[in-house]
Amino acid sequence: NHSGSSSVTFNLKKMAASSKMFMATNDLMTELQKDSIKLDDDSERKVVRMILKLLEDKNGEVQNLAVKCLGPLVSKVKEYQVETIVDTLCTNMLSDKEQLRDISSIGLKTVIGELPPASSGSALAASVCKKITGRLTSAIAKQEDVSVQLEALDIMADMLCRQGGLLVNFHPSILSCLLPQLTSPRLAVRKRTIMALGHLVMSCGNLVFIDLIEHLLTELGRNDNMSTTRTYIQCTAAISRQAGHRIGEYLEKIIPLVVKFCNVDDDELREYCIQAFESFVRRCPKEVYPHVPTVISICLRYLTYDPNYNFDDEDEDDNAMDAEQNDEDYQGSDDEYSDDDDMSWKVRRAAAKCLDAVVSTRHEMLPEFYRSVSPALVCRFKEREENVKADVFHAYLSLLKQTRPAQSWLADPDAMEQGETPLTMLQSQVPMIVKALHKQLKEKSVKTRQCCFNMLTELVNVLPGALTQHIPVLIPGIIFSLNDKSSSSNLKIDALACLHVIMVTHPAHAFHAHVPALVPPVVACVGDPFYKITSEALLVTQQLVIRPLDNQSESSDSFDPSPYINDLFTCTIKRLKAADIDQEVKERAISCMGQIICNLGDRLPNELPGTLLIFLERLKNEITRLTTVKALTLIAGSPLKIDLRPVLPDAVPILASFLRKNQRALKLCTLAALDILPAHRGRSAVTPVMVDAVLAELPPLISESDMHVSQMALSFLSTLAVTHPSSLGQLSGGNILQQLITLVRSPLLQGGALAAMLDFYQALVATETPGLGYMDLLRMLTGPVYSQSAALPHKQAYCSIAKCVAALTRACPTEGPAVDVKNSRSTDSIRLLALLSLGEVGHHVDLSSQPELKTVILDAFSSSSEEVKSAASYALGSIAVGNLPEYLPFVLQEISSSKRQYLLLHSLKEIISSASVSGLKPYVELVWSLLLKHCECQEEGTRNVVAECLGKLTLIDPETLLPRLKGYLESGSSYARSSVVTAVKFTISDQPQPIDPLLKNCIGDFLKTLEDPDLNVRRVALVTFNSAAHNKPSLIRELLDSVLPQLYNETKVRKELIREVEMGPFKHTVDDGLDLRKAAFECMYTLLDSCLDRIDIFTFLNHVEDGLKDHYDIKMLTFLMLARLSSLCPSAVLQRLDRLVEPLRATCTTKVKANSVKQEFEKQDELKRSAMRAVVALLTIPEAEKSPLMSEFQSQISSNQELAAIFDSIQRDSSSANMESMDTS
Repeated sequence: NHSGSSSVTFNLKKMAASSKMFMATNDLMTELQKDSIKLDDDSERKVVRMILKLLEDKNGEVQNLAVKCLGPLVSKVKEYQVETIVDTLCTNMLSDKEQLRDISSIGLKTVIGELPPASSGSALAASVCKKITGRLTSAIAKQEDVSVQLEALDIMADMLCRQGGLLVNFHPSILSCLLPQLTSPRLAVRKRTIMALGHLVMSCGNLVFIDLIEHLLTELGRNDNMSTTRTYIQCTAAISRQAGHRIGEYLEKIIPLVVKFCNVDDDELREYCIQAFESFVRRCPKEVYPHVPTVISICLRYLTYDPNYNFDDEDEDDNAMDAEQNDEDYQGSDDEYSDDDDMSWKVRRAAAKCLDAVVSTRHEMLPEFYRSVSPALVCRFKEREENVKADVFHAYLSLLKQTRPAQSWLADPDAMEQGETPLTMLQSQVPMIVKALHKQLKEKSVKTRQCCFNMLTELVNVLPGALTQHIPVLIPGIIFSLNDKSSSSNLKIDALACLHVIMVTHPAHAFHAHVPALVPPVVACVGDPFYKITSEALLVTQQLVIRPLDNQSESSDSFDPSPYINDLFTCTIKRLKAADIDQEVKERAISCMGQIICNLGDRLPNELPGTLLIFLERLKNEITRLTTVKALTLIAGSPLKIDLRPVLPDAVPILASFLRKNQRALKLCTLAALDILPAHRGRSAVTPVMVDAVLAELPPLISESDMHVSQMALSFLSTLAVTHPSSLGQLSGGNILQQLITLVRSPLLQGGALAAMLDFYQALVATETPGLGYMDLLRMLTGPVYSQSAALPHKQAYCSIAKCVAALTRACPTEGPAVDVKNSRSTDSIRLLALLSLGEVGHHVDLSSQPELKTVILDAFSSSSEEVKSAASYALGSIAVGNLPEYLPFVLQEISSSKRQYLLLHSLKEIISSASVSGLKPYVELVWSLLLKHCECQEEGTRNVVAECLGKLTLIDPETLLPRLKGYLESGSSYARSSVVTAVKFTISDQPQPIDPLLKNCIGDFLKTLEDPDLNVRRVALVTFNSAAHNKPSLIRELLDSVLPQLYNETKVRKELIREVEMGPFKHTVDDGLDLRKAAFECMYTLLDSCLDRIDIFTFLNHVEDGLKDHYDIKMLTFLMLARLSSLCPSAVLQRLDRLVEPLRATCTTKVKANSVKQEFEKQDELKRSAMRAVVALLTIPEAEKSPLMSEFQSQISSNQELAAIFDSIQRDSSSANMESMDTS
């Protein structure tokens, strides 16, 4: 680009004439920033020389612009020019002119910031950094000029932070230059040296790290003078913060020293010691574990450390406090001591922050925290120093957040035995907390009151309803902040938000007494000019309106809302009418007004029509339509029977048009609204014309592409069948039925949508509409199967059709079931449908009056089609459920005598799963003894069915049967043992059950089979364990200490289980232990979610690390685990990062042999993608990329085209997934 060069040269000439200096430099800057610019060597030299000269210009503004030119310049010119720039800057940095020094150091930082990152593989960064390093170390070592030293340290820290990995060879010399600075007479130099060391330890090799730690330990041991000891403690804390995963192994030596220095009477030193503890607790979770009790006791001691202030126990007696105020001596003591030199608050603040760290990281100690830490923190809410107070509150918030029962395993597991759970302990401390907060709510300080509101909000989130008794004490405090003229808007918003949460989580009667006091300030806030306050206040208003006393049943507490209705309505309608208002306020005003009309509409006869017209306007507006639909649904469903007739003729066609819109939430809400409207105000309100408008929009909504929308549409049709049966006549020839039949055949139809479909068929048949009778509908449903045009693509479709047939048959008991199974012309698909329909009907209707049933079904057992056979076994089981005495003995007898045990056992399984407990009780012994005969069967399939039957039978009478199961563990047959252990799996479900306490006591005996000599028994034991860990962790949490070693034992590759099989000319290795290892790793993955707090994460990681080098299936599992671990316990993963990166790298760089089969290539691709997913997850840990091995691997990825492409696509996916999860949350 020649013109580029010439315009640059022209700018250089202009610069030489200094009058236009500033403008010219600016133009040059613009030119340099263009990507297109290419400079020839000559121009390069001139530009560089010119800019370096401008850096020495007398005019500060020109200097600043010249520095800005350096950025784009570095990436445009050749390497040797960059070195010229760096050389000049380094020389100028040592200049005695302060201004030149400053601008040069800014220049160096700019250059370092512009260098390409190490992972890009460019050599430029390395050569520049090496050059700078040499100059900086000498500048730091010469202790002549402090300001030069400070600049040099600053740049050194910056460079180590960005490019530390490139300087590995210089690390020893950097370290020896930095260490002496820790004893510099200037504290500023020490502080910056500590920062530089912090960045050094993130990337330095092990030897340098050991040198540094040894030096610190020696110096701390010598403890020459207080001032340097403080610095060394600070330095240790900084290293732990930046590289906690490396300092862990030295904690045994460090902690006793730090504890010792806590006892020295020096507040600054104490503060640094406690800060060091905090960083150990956060960064070295494993190694700090034995020291946590010591740390807690030190923190509790210094949390109240206030040597210069005398809190005479105020709590004892409030009158004593007033007396004290008049006491002369009390006044006098302030004179001798001025508050300025009091440093004790820093110690208290450090203690609060350290407790915060302990509470946030040591989940397993919660009960202990409630015993010791919680009362101590609550006592300190009265702290004098506002900064400390905020940290005390924050620590308590962390404690509450840890107690939140959001983690399912917290709410349930250990509660069964101890009686005292964290939640019950918190409950008992609520009065003490409220008492402490009550005083703080009236404080002048805004920050303190905000802390109080955050506390109360979090408290009711953890323990809904806990404040019921304390509402009278708290409401005045909240109103105080709402009325306070000096309150900031944020404080009002917090106060309103807190009030809202309390109202939602507490019973209404608790507030009745306070409504007169609450309404005026809340109404005032709705009228507040700041939209955020209005918006929060509308939420509170909506809660005030939701009165649970429409039914006036609690007459003792009958509450009359009439005095307040007018105020609430007036302030809301004002916001509802305003068009020029924030969208959130618009939406909340609509919801709030909807609530007012729903609950109090009967008291507003004159205002209603006008308000409904406003709703109609809002329905037409794209921004507010969704919220308005929800509000109308609320009003239509109101028990007060509000009259919507004035707006329905306009509203229903608008609603119908919404069903066309491409906005799923709007469709769903509209369908919900339409579902309620037909029943509204008798049936006259919605006219046939309106119904037709809606029906016209329905066909496209009934499809497998969105099951939830289909379900809502079906539910609306069922409602119409009841309210407007005449309108359904037009269905007979229409599209809607076509869509329904297509949907029935979809393999995706299940759950709620299937249930809605069955309801609709039953409702439709009941309307007795001509052309839509029982036989008509039956033909439509089964026609395609009979026309034999083609078998349906999915077995699922037959099941769905059968369920619809059964629903119709149940709705019309007079029609005989039209089923032909024995017809010889029937194809397999007709038989299949007929058998499934028989089963579905028989489940609810006693079919014993059909004499040929048994023979028909047994004939089907010998069909050539597998699907017909399994349908027959299902049918037999289901029919038996309809009449146990008739069919169950028949099934049992057949099992004993016949060859088709597998199918008959499936029928039995169906019976045991579906029949009522009382019906089965008399047969339990019979069935049990029969099953036992089969639990040693050779066939694994049969054994599994037997095990499922045994497990489900045990649920019927656990007291008797569970001990029996346990007895069979002694059986000599490994098949019997594996059946029994599998049976236990079927007794575990994710719902609470009567068997749970019994199971908890003996599941340990079943899990002892993890030591069974037989491979298969060990495998099923792992599967059962996995099921327990997943569905009901409380069963196994206490056993982990004994189970985990056995579990880990199964993750090892066993040489003796690997054998070679000859297949023709090829040798093929078979690993019999693979399934076992896979089961073990699956258990480990499950434990991450349910029992993380009971696992020693480092032992766990050792086995994950082995898995990363194992077989394909296991690698895939461990890659998933790594990703999960990166988010669950980043600090532990960080400590092991180097050992985990190596196997990932090996996987990504493995080449498949060129002549391999296609599957091999696909497998390797899958592995690479999964490994990359793990890498991306590891990189979400902030310090991960600072690891030398990781950054080397990253540069390997970016230099390899295939890997770089995979990496980028995964990173895009994960960032977009994060965005989505944020949207939905």
